[in-house]
This record gives sequence, structure tokens and C-alpha cells, in this order.
Amino acid sequence: MGRWAEFVIRWPRLILDTAIVVLVTAAIFAAGVMGKLSEGGYSDPASESARELAAERSHFGNWSVDVIAIYSSDTQTAQDAGFVAAVRSVVDGLPDDLVDTVVPYYDDRTPSAGLVSTDGRAAQVLISLAGDDQDDFIKNYDSLRPYLVADGLRLDLAGNYAVYSDVNTITAEDLARAELVSLPLVVILALFIFGSVTAALMPALVGLAATVGALAMVRVIAGPTEVSVFSVNVVTLLGIGLAVDYALFVVSRFREELAVDADVERALRVTLGTAGRTVLVSGATVSLALSSLLLFPQTFIRSVAYGGIAAVLVAMAATLVLLPAVLRLLGPRINWGRIRLPRSRTRQPWVRIARTVMRRPVVTVVSLGAVLILAAVPLLDARWAGVDHHVLPPTAPAHVAAERLRDFGPESSTANVLLQRMDDQHATAYIDELGAIPGVRSVEVLTKQDDTQLLRITWLGESQSERSQELVRAVRGLRPASGEVLVGGLTADTVDLVDSIGSRLPWMGLYVVGAMAILLFLAFGSLLLPLKAVAMNLLSLGASFGVVAWIFVDGRLTDALGYRPQGFLDATNPVLMLAVLIGLSMDYELFLLSRIREEWNRTGDNNHAVLAGVRSTGRIITSAALLLAVVIGAFATSGLVFMKELGIGMLVALLVDATIVRLLLVPASMTLLGRWNWWAPLRLTRWWLRYGLKDAAPVTPRQDSPSAEGESVDVVAYRRR
Repeated sequence: MGRWAEFVIRWPRLILDTAIVVLVTAAIFAAGVMGKLSEGGYSDPASESARELAAERSHFGNWSVDVIAIYSSDTQTAQDAGFVAAVRSVVDGLPDDLVDTVVPYYDDRTPSAGLVSTDGRAAQVLISLAGDDQDDFIKNYDSLRPYLVADGLRLDLAGNYAVYSDVNTITAEDLARAELVSLPLVVILALFIFGSVTAALMPALVGLAATVGALAMVRVIAGPTEVSVFSVNVVTLLGIGLAVDYALFVVSRFREELAVDADVERALRVTLGTAGRTVLVSGATVSLALSSLLLFPQTFIRSVAYGGIAAVLVAMAATLVLLPAVLRLLGPRINWGRIRLPRSRTRQPWVRIARTVMRRPVVTVVSLGAVLILAAVPLLDARWAGVDHHVLPPTAPAHVAAERLRDFGPESSTANVLLQRMDDQHATAYIDELGAIPGVRSVEVLTKQDDTQLLRITWLGESQSERSQELVRAVRGLRPASGEVLVGGLTADTVDLVDSIGSRLPWMGLYVVGAMAILLFLAFGSLLLPLKAVAMNLLSLGASFGVVAWIFVDGRLTDALGYRPQGFLDATNPVLMLAVLIGLSMDYELFLLSRIREEWNRTGDNNHAVLAGVRSTGRIITSAALLLAVVIGAFATSGLVFMKELGIGMLVALLVDATIVRLLLVPASMTLLGRWNWWAPLRLTRWWLRYGLKDAAPVTPRQDSPSAEGESVDVVAYRRR
């Protein structure tokens, strides 16, 4: 960072002018990003349900029930001539390029049992959409809706793609609200934190630059690669959130150095060599954590990686390029616009807490570790499922339509079963075996062509329930004597999603933990600190997962949080939360450990270094957590339950990291480890001294390492010249 600091000091105006041109260009380019993004991407293309749908379309066209059009009237029954004529007119006018198959309630030639409500005043039309993939289906659904309006009848649209359409609409509304609310609140809170108008504008400036730049990068990525529209929400969340954190760290350190010595150039050198280095390591850490999502085949999950990494890299670049140039030009004017605010004259509250836990480190670590583990226990009983109408607010059109299906009798679910290369005798025997599976209500032959048949299985119950998932697994476990069987449908999609995530989650965990440990070693030259940091982050993550399961699985705090319980958690949330939170939780750990190590380098006194680090970072980390909570809070208020789960989980993890971990566990555990905090074998020490991510201070290794064999050095304890 030393050479970059000298470049910023010499050419701040050039850097600022270039950054303005780049950001204006990025803003113009990013304006068209939404048109380049996919609205689908929720399934694994290699899964059995996806292969069933592809083979089904190849043989017969699409027979999956993608859309359920519910027509109703207060004055007519479904059998009245006017009612039938209105629906028939709609069905006859549906464009062939938008639909594959249609099953109207009045057509006796196709299976249509249960398509008329129990009171006779409502009826269903089952529609299978045309298209080659999920994105085509969503677009064709949006184009189809105007054609489904029937004169004189009420129309409600249920089904998978009605849900997806509402999800995308609410996602866009959440994004607009987050942008509208987050940045102004960040400025207001930063004003109270800094006590200066100019300083308070810096986090918002970096956040805005990070968001605009990241959206432009997402548009570039969306050229050769499919990227989900959901990535835009991640860009806003991480772009603003991390930019606020990074800007706060850098601006606070710059003002701190100016208070010691008014030399702007010296202050900027120290700031970039310390806080700038922390931002660099943090950006790399969060990016690596998010890259673990690329292990999953679902475009929806991979898009979080694309958008998140773009947001992190641009936030880091804005903090290390744009912000230092602005600080160089402002100098002492960073404090312009001071306001009088009540301030504590001391930072001792954080120090008093740290001293207390450092006197009883074993009790602190054991008791708090037990509390966090206990908080994670509800996760053991969590149930997992995919997206259906339950994720929507009760007033969403697709949710209302799904509730109206109860008028047609007990809720039922279906799965399509494709039989290939199977003769009639074996097919008949197989159909009989399907009908004998406990819970199966009916097995219908939808269509047949030579040795290929398409069946539809029906059973009572919600499509996302554990019982439905087990029934699909039982169907898949039943193999005929000959031929090939593929099982698809909404519940089958969920089973494949849960299995796909479950099979890759352990590999993701190993990747993230390994990457974090290596990066932390590069930053601090210690083998024990990375392991301790990873362990604490896993404890806080487990606690946040447990709280989310406790709230949302059993339907607690429904009135306070404004949602209806689903009885399960979205299966994608664990991987999204793990990737995002383990990256974010490292922010405060890195900032605190960096300041502790600065003191350790200066004094070689472990306990003094811990207390000094807590004293220096206590107010800043608390402030950063508060600002990030504002950004995350905008997503926790989403109308979508899975977004609410993600937001609440992140808020809990943020609270745990900023209080239990930072104030209590880190001081206590570092007291227990003492000089071993900075230990590494001699060969690794020498390698780190040469290649590690050290700060600007020269290194003078101490030779008083606690090694029983005398073959290692205390690698991080060096003094400044």
C-alpha cells in the first residue's frame, strides 16, 4: 500500500477526475442492467425433475401445470352457458407460441376431476407454458396474463410462475425501498457518529459509487453468463453495507491520525498502510466466501456470487482509490461542518468490559460458547423446502389465488411421471404399483405415444411439506422391471433442490474455512488466530441459523415481523447466509485484530495489546454495526419470507459479532492464548516475513516464542523503527 499512498498523495486530482468519468460511464451503462438479467434459475439443469421436463417437452410438449387460471362469479355457476362461453372464448384465443397444452374444466376428453369448486361458482383452467427453459416460461407467463381475462368473470392466477412473477415484482419494490431508505439514514447516522457534515457524506459517497460500479459489472457478466435478477438486491445490500463499513474504518483512522499530527500526507500514508490494508484483506475474504456459491449449479445461487463479488470488489476499489483521493484533497476540511453532539469523554466502557472477561477467560469462553451452541439447537429440527406461494405476503395475487384453491376441496399436489421404452404390460404393472404407494390418491395417463407414456400422480397435502417430499422419494424409489422412469413437478423440484444443496454444502464449508484460514494467516502470520477466528465465526453463524429456525419454522413473532408461518425454511438460505455472513463477520474481526497487532508490534505485551485494540476500535465497530444494521434492516422488512429470513439471520449474526464475539470472546480467548496468538513454525514464519500481507511497518522478529522445541519464532511481534 506504500507505493499507492505515494501515488495518491501526488496525483489526487487525476484520480478523482478519472473516478468521476468512470462512475458516470458506469451509471449510464448500468441503467440497462435489468433487461439483461434472468428471472428464473431456481433449478439444477442436471436434476431428474429438469430432465423429466426436457424429455416430456421433447415427446409431448409441456404438460406440467404451470398456471392455474381460476374463474369465478357471484351470479353464475361454472355450468351456466354464459360462464362456459366466456371461458371457452379465452381458451380458444390463447396464442400457440405462449402455451403448449390447456386443460379446461368443461372438456370431457381430458382428465379434469376437481376443476369445479364445491359451491359450483368457480372453475379452473390448467395451462402448460411454451418455452425452452424456466426463463422462457416466466416471460411467456407475463405475456399470457392479458389473454386470460374473461368478460364478466373474476380471474385469479395460481401456480409456480404466478409465484415467481410476484417474487420478482416484490424484489424490485424491496430494492427501491432499500435504496430510498438506506442511504439517507446512513448519512444521518454517520452525522451523529462523526459529528461532521463532510465526514458523514463519505460512507454514502463510497456506497453510491460501489452500487453503481457493481451494477455495471453485473451487466458485463450477464453478457456471456445467465445472471438472476436477484443479484441486484445482493449488489445493493453488500455494495452499500461494505462500503459504509470500509469508509468508516478509513475515515476514522484518517481523522485519528490528523488529530495526532496535522500532516495530511503522513496521515494518509498511515491510514492506507493500516486501515487500507484491513479493507484489502476484508475484500479478499468476503470475495472468497462468496465465490463458494459457484460450487452450486442453480443460476439463482450462482448469481448471488456474481453480484456479491462485483459489489465487494467495487466497494473495496472505491474505498482504496476514490476515498483516499478525496481525503487528500480535503485534508483537515474533512472535519468541516461540525455539529455539537453529546459525546462520552472516554472509551472506557469497552475497556472495562474487556478487562472483566480477561480476568476470567475460561469462564467467559466456556459459558458464552455454550450459549451460542444452545442458540443453534433449533436448526437441528429445521425442515427445508423451496419457493411456493407461502413466501409471498398474504395480499400478493398469487398467494390470494392459492388460498382460493381451497374452495375446490382439500389441497392436493401432483407429480408428472414419464415412462420411456416401456411396453404396455410392464407399464400397467408399474401404474398399479404407483397406485399402491401409501398416500397416492390417483394415477392418470395424460398422454401416450408408442412406448412412452406421461402419467400424473395426485395426493393430498401441500407440495412443499415433508410428507409430499417423502412421497416423491418413494415414487422415485419404485423402479419398473424395464424401461426408464423420470419424475418431475413442483415437489420433485424441491426434492432435487434440497438434495443438490445438501450434497454440496460440506464442500462449500471446507472451501470457505480453508480459504479464510489461509487469508488470515497471510494477514497475521499466525496459525492459531485463523483457527480461533473461524471457530468464533461458526459459533455466531450457528446461533443466527438457530434463531432463524426458531422464529420461522414454528411461526413465532408473526405479528411483529409481519409474515405467515410456512413450517419450513427456504433450502437456499443456509448457503446464502453462510457465504454472505462468514464474509461480513470477518470485517470486525479483521479490524479489531489489526489494531491489536499494531499494539503487539509496538509493545510485545499481549494483554496490553488486546485492551488497546478494544479501546481503539470499540466505538468505530459499534458504529459500523449500527450503519450496516440499517442497510440489512431494509431487507429484513421485505414482504418475501425468504428475504425476511435472510435479513433476520444477518441482523442476528451482526449483533452477535459486534457484541458477544468482539467485546467478550475475542479478549477472553486471546488472553487464554497469550503469546501463542502469534505463533507459527519457523519455516512458515520466514515465508510470511517475505510474502505475507504485512502492514507498512518494518519487521523485526522477536526470538522469545513459546516453543518447547525452540524451532519457531513469535512471528508477528515486531517493532516499528
